Amino acid sequence: MSIRIVRLGSPRLADEGLRIGTVRRPPRGVPKSEYASRNWYDVWFPNLAPSTETVKLALEALTDAQWKTFVRRYRAEMSTPDNTRTLDLLAALSRTTDFSVGCYCTDETRCHRSILRLLLQERGAHLA
Repeated sequence: MSIRIVRLGSPRLADEGLRIGTVRRPPRGVPKSEYASRNWYDVWFPNLAPSTETVKLALEALTDAQWKTFVRRYRAEMSTPDNTRTLDLLAALSRTTDFSVGCYCTDETRCHRSILRLLLQERGAHLA
């Protein structure tokens, strides 16, 4: 059993399980009834998405130093008690079931999901 970190909208893998969208906003122009069938996500969980202000830092990050500022801010947001409990829950679930979490960004290395991957690893999650 494990968690996959995915790009939302990409084709699903056979053993991917439930797909959780950790994005601030749903996909534009897609009816809610089609989110799952179009491979966006099965469940929308914006709680693990960066805040609007923090997303701006990521989008404007042209240097490594700017990216590190985004990473620090996103990690701080994920250190709240509610988010810590959510990350702990996902890490524990990864030991008993397959599921995936993701975002729309094309480049995972410049996306919050790369940090989400690290946060889950730090909690002992099983990652695919």
